[in-house]
Amino acid sequence: MRKLLVMDKKIVFITGISRGIGLEIAKCFVNDDYFVIGTSRSPFRINEELNSESCIHFIMDVTDREQISSCFNELKKINKIPNVLINNAGITKDQLFLRMKEDDWDDVLNSNLTSVFNITKLFIKSMVRHRYGKIINISSVAGLMGNPGQVNYSASKAGMGGFTRALAKEVAARNITVNCIAPGFIETDMTNHFQDEELENILNQIPANKMGNPQQIADLALFLASSKGDYITGQTISVDGGLYMS
Repeated sequence: MRKLLVMDKKIVFITGISRGIGLEIAKCFVNDDYFVIGTSRSPFRINEELNSESCIHFIMDVTDREQISSCFNELKKINKIPNVLINNAGITKDQLFLRMKEDDWDDVLNSNLTSVFNITKLFIKSMVRHRYGKIINISSVAGLMGNPGQVNYSASKAGMGGFTRALAKEVAARNITVNCIAPGFIETDMTNHFQDEELENILNQIPANKMGNPQQIADLALFLASSKGDYITGQTISVDGGLYMS
């Protein structure tokens, strides 16, 4: 009987799974026969939401290194160390820079950028040892073009791009890819609050003249996690209807 290789074990770890893009990514991966490990700060009925038993949820704060370590140890006990890591969790605390509080800066940088270091540092060790892995960081077009009132958020997402490129160069020879997906305006809970005038102004900036949907982000994540994405690494791929063109 052929020994099961690590790349045959389809196990994905997704942070920020309880809604929006994270939840859609989880549904996409579980439908492709992945075992899905999801995290969020609050309780979440993952089996009901994904309609599957091939998943498990951990309540975890991505800024808390002790909680991350505890989660990792639990996964070792049940032999579910992932070979695909998706850093999706993030927050916004928007404010004009002159009015931005120090805590608003610290919280956003810690949640959006330092968390990526915290989690990747633990899980990449197994990938290096097995010479296989996929790391996908969910960034934002704000990290490429900047947004007024989002100096903290834009900086955190731009930092994620630098993190991705540098790490990709370090681990490419180990058959590990590291990429960013930079969504533009996507229809989620975070965009539902726009008033009609605000929405019209946004759509006028997008050549496609429409918002994207979480499924489009999930489909790209699944592609990058598959063997079809083996020769793509160190990239930030925008999914934004043409809002930002480099």
